[in-house]
Amino acid sequence: MTETPTPPIAEHRHWVEQLGQSVLDRGSGPYTITGGMTTSGPAHMGTLCEMLYPQAVAHHLQRMGKKVRYIFIADILDAFDGVPVAMQPYSKQLEPHLGKPLCDVPDPTGRYPSFGDYFLNESLGIAKQFGVSPQLVRAQELYTSGAMDESARLFVSKCEQARELVARTSLRDELPADWHPLMPICSNCGRIATTRVTKTEGDIYHYTCDKDVKYTKGCGHSDSNSISDHRYKLTWRLHWPAWMKHFHTSIEGAGMDHHTRGGSWDTAQAVFREIFNQEPPVGYQFGFVLFQGKKYSKSKGIGMGLSDLLKLQPAPVLAYALLRPDLMENRDINPTSENLLRLIAEYEEAGALAAQMGLLEKSDSSESSQLVHQSTSPAAEVSRAERKRALAYSLAASRPLWSIPFSDLLIYYGLYGDLERVAAALNQPDDVRYLAPYILEWEKQNLIPDIYRFKFQNKPASSPQVREWVQTLTPQMDALAIHNSVFNFARERKIQTGAMFQSIYTDLIAKPHGPKLGRLVHILGVEKVRATLLGAQP
Repeated sequence: MTETPTPPIAEHRHWVEQLGQSVLDRGSGPYTITGGMTTSGPAHMGTLCEMLYPQAVAHHLQRMGKKVRYIFIADILDAFDGVPVAMQPYSKQLEPHLGKPLCDVPDPTGRYPSFGDYFLNESLGIAKQFGVSPQLVRAQELYTSGAMDESARLFVSKCEQARELVARTSLRDELPADWHPLMPICSNCGRIATTRVTKTEGDIYHYTCDKDVKYTKGCGHSDSNSISDHRYKLTWRLHWPAWMKHFHTSIEGAGMDHHTRGGSWDTAQAVFREIFNQEPPVGYQFGFVLFQGKKYSKSKGIGMGLSDLLKLQPAPVLAYALLRPDLMENRDINPTSENLLRLIAEYEEAGALAAQMGLLEKSDSSESSQLVHQSTSPAAEVSRAERKRALAYSLAASRPLWSIPFSDLLIYYGLYGDLERVAAALNQPDDVRYLAPYILEWEKQNLIPDIYRFKFQNKPASSPQVREWVQTLTPQMDALAIHNSVFNFARERKIQTGAMFQSIYTDLIAKPHGPKLGRLVHILGVEKVRATLLGAQP
């Protein structure tokens, strides 16, 4: 494993390096990176951010030889507050459980222990495809094990201080009269969203289940519990810092909504300093993932699910799309054919930069891939943008997973119309096998760009200019030289360049436009193109 070289200028650092340095500045380690989320709906790109960004920080520190553990809290003790779009067919079964902890809501499919586990399992399965493998802790396990009892007792003993702190840091004049650090789980109906503490006596708390939270109402039951019964949860603004205290968190991030002025991160910092009497962990915020300008929402069904996106793009490409921008920059994932193709091309280019900078593991294969081969020249000065792209690639994938540029494979598929024939022609069965599912899905969803939909004509040229141009080509010319030859030919003969390109495309593929002409001719082979357009046998 190679170490990430430290850039000479701090401003050139990728955000993962900046966060890593902030962690190192706090002490010598070992370091604990935590993250968490509530799985109340299908996994989407925003879900992935919650799991991928901590993994990236952990990966960076591990490459520096530091001892790191990454713990992810599945917060399925949260209240079930709405049936997501994906579960609408089960509405009648689910709606009676509104207000209960997600871990206590039955999975209507019968496959998992709870509704929360149903979507948690999906998220974990997808995370594995991205190389994300944290130590998983379910929130209810934290409580039933007694891990949160110490903080709960502290907050209850300092209830008025906690009330004032939460009100102040959330920019409210005062909290509701029934606010309390504890959220009891009703012993009668099982709801957590509709209960309120009415009195505390040491470890004993009395509660009534009578709140109306719009999506459900309490059952009216009153009862008493002890903190040691573990039938409670801390209110969110105390629950979050409490888990970080328990795990001795070094760093944890959250979305921008938690880091706005008056957000829950302001409360967490104040809890650490004023109640726990210690410095808070390093905190960081990350931007939203947007779908056509709107924030992804697992409950409202806005945006494409991760499972569907993974049918269109390899996991490392999607990871790269999240890791490359500045951390607080919003990422707009709009899976049009042009955007998908552009992202894959940028990912491939970033792979060449990463190899040039020595950020990748060496392939086990004795044959060097094209992408690695392109980057074996001596390291050159790179810009900040290039450096960010290279490091993002190395965090998304430790080495190139295919060597044929994806756009080239689309050209080959257009020429042969059969991926098995393409694999045989290229003698690259592994590459074609890896990328074939995406090409087939693009075809199924009509996402292959029109310029890659063609059929080679195998006919003589219809114009003298095309016949004259093709005779200027030699087998030694690369794709760029072939492409530039059209410009040179048109300029020398005072022919309109656009018209010349259209004539060549029309003769080759019966369309006025197509993939980059130099690449198309290079893939076909100069000798074959010459022979075909001149009417000779190839």
